[in-house]
Amino acid sequence: MEAGNVVEYIDAQKIVCAVVIEVKKQRLRLLTETDREVNLSEKRLVYKGNRRTDLSKGRTHAVNEVKKISDYRKGLIDSVDIAELWDVLNSEQEWIDLETMTEFCFPDNPDYDHQAAVVRAFFYNRRYFRFNQNSFFPYSQEQVDLKIKQDLEAARINRIIEEGGGWLQAVLKEKNRSVQWDKNDANKQEYINILKSVYLYEKESKHYQHGKKMLSRAGIGLNDDIFALLVKLGIFKENENINLYRFDIPIQFNTQVRRQAKQVSENPANSSQALSAGTNRRDLTMLASMTIDGQSTLDFDDAISIEDNGDYYRLGVHIVDVGHFIKNDDALDKAALTRASSIYMPDQKISMLPAGLSEELCSLKEGVLRPAISTMIKISPLADPLFRNGLDYEIVPSLIRVKHQLTYHDVNLMADSNKDIIILHKIARHFRDFRMAQQAIQIALPEVNIWLDEDEEIIINRINRESPARMIVSEIMIMANWLMARNLASNKMPAVFRSQPEPRERISKGDESTLFENLMQRRALSRFVLSTEPGRHAGLGLDCYVTATSPIRKYYDLITQRQIRATLGLEAPGDAEKINNRIQMLQEPMRMVALIQRSRSRYWLLKYLEKLIGQQEKALVLYCRRNSVRIMIIEYMLECDLPLTGGMKLKPEDQIDVKIQHVDAHRDVLAVYLC
Repeated sequence: MEAGNVVEYIDAQKIVCAVVIEVKKQRLRLLTETDREVNLSEKRLVYKGNRRTDLSKGRTHAVNEVKKISDYRKGLIDSVDIAELWDVLNSEQEWIDLETMTEFCFPDNPDYDHQAAVVRAFFYNRRYFRFNQNSFFPYSQEQVDLKIKQDLEAARINRIIEEGGGWLQAVLKEKNRSVQWDKNDANKQEYINILKSVYLYEKESKHYQHGKKMLSRAGIGLNDDIFALLVKLGIFKENENINLYRFDIPIQFNTQVRRQAKQVSENPANSSQALSAGTNRRDLTMLASMTIDGQSTLDFDDAISIEDNGDYYRLGVHIVDVGHFIKNDDALDKAALTRASSIYMPDQKISMLPAGLSEELCSLKEGVLRPAISTMIKISPLADPLFRNGLDYEIVPSLIRVKHQLTYHDVNLMADSNKDIIILHKIARHFRDFRMAQQAIQIALPEVNIWLDEDEEIIINRINRESPARMIVSEIMIMANWLMARNLASNKMPAVFRSQPEPRERISKGDESTLFENLMQRRALSRFVLSTEPGRHAGLGLDCYVTATSPIRKYYDLITQRQIRATLGLEAPGDAEKINNRIQMLQEPMRMVALIQRSRSRYWLLKYLEKLIGQQEKALVLYCRRNSVRIMIIEYMLECDLPLTGGMKLKPEDQIDVKIQHVDAHRDVLAVYLC
């Protein structure tokens, strides 16, 4: 290699023509066709040849000569038909040197410029030949097909980046809050799907890389408000529940499930007349059974009855027999298993079962005959506490007809005047005492209830979970679940048993505990364990426990109810392996349900607080960090961080006053400062 040689190298995916002006130990100083000097290794050259130019005529002449040579070689590229060459040569599957390939392309006395043109042509079109050290190897038909597919995809991506980015940029410039666009435009629909995917899944999106470039072309960063852009395009509503998309939560039931739900609802065997004619269920329709639920409840899965027989009470806990209608492993059952649970949010309910079942056929509606699994408990009023001598109970398949559909508010109003409510409250209190004597952990925390009224106004109230109505429902359902667990254990029947190890620390003092102590006790609880074998539940103070009182709403409860049905001869039992498999299948969807319910309630609570900027609130310090403390705003039972500044000293359990500084529900931001 000598000064004056015309060479070519690759820079930024382009071939650059240059002349060598100096050689030093395999390092070359080059003058390019754009009048730029570069230093690089001889190994970087893509083409050498023996073409020369006269450096003695000066720099300007050398640059012009190199540019003229480059333009000439570019012009020769059009004469190289690589696809046609591949058609002729691919069957040989052999390496072809540059000289031979040049003769194929330029059969009439080719020179160094023709060789360079061939190198350029094959460099810019790498679909048909592998290129290695001035040699070419034809790809197979399969490889070429794949490369064509990849090239088409690359072209599609480039179009998305350029055209999609340009369109989004134009949308951003629109001053209107919403932008109309043609929903039948497949290209725009594709841009939106990419935008939506990148927003929802970020780096986990399969569109992340080109979506990021499309956004960059539009002048949008990944930390910018992409959500607002999607709202402007009408893809999302202002208060869209993003987690439903993010976690792919099904809202509607598919056609097969809806069809089967309709068939079950219309099946004559499920009519009141058919149920009345059955002989295998105990008729308990004479009981004054009642449901006690929230005001907006539409799916009633449990009812209570109480009889005062003088020397004993007979308490009935009646759970609708969902297993009577929904068979194991049918389409309805599989849909319920996929969903795992109904999801209750301030603005929306997503049912585990279609509404025709959850709110009609499987719901204990007032005045309607329903099949149930009833736990009938005989309690002596002479014992103090009531449960000193244990419990005499039986579990039976039954028919019931609810007499009273009551709300918590209704029951609280009757707490001092209605005989049945007074007895039920007494039983609930005594059962609580019984559990506390067994080292149960009582955590009394207020519950903040959030919902939207008909005008979509946010309504918030604090619920006293120790009110008579709440205590009746809570304690009597715990009792029923405990007795069903005992029944299953005595029958050696596997089910979804819940156990809980001892807490890491016992802090609670029962009814005398402060709010801080109750919060810390909740943090100190051990995680519950699901198993097909019974075990002690330390938190409840019971030797075994299941949940079977909400089979309309929770698939765990439906599994266990079916096992209870099996003890009653109503269906074949599931074995431990199958139940354990379902426990494993349900853990992730149940985690998603809890996350969605918690995050949606927090969203609407923050939305409510957006209008209260500057308002002063009482807060409780929970724990300290290096430069901040974690606090709870007491009125809303809402946690956030409080930065520590200026030597501020706070400690856990301190009660402080804070002011709401900034709230952004969509971004899950709550900022407060110390008053």
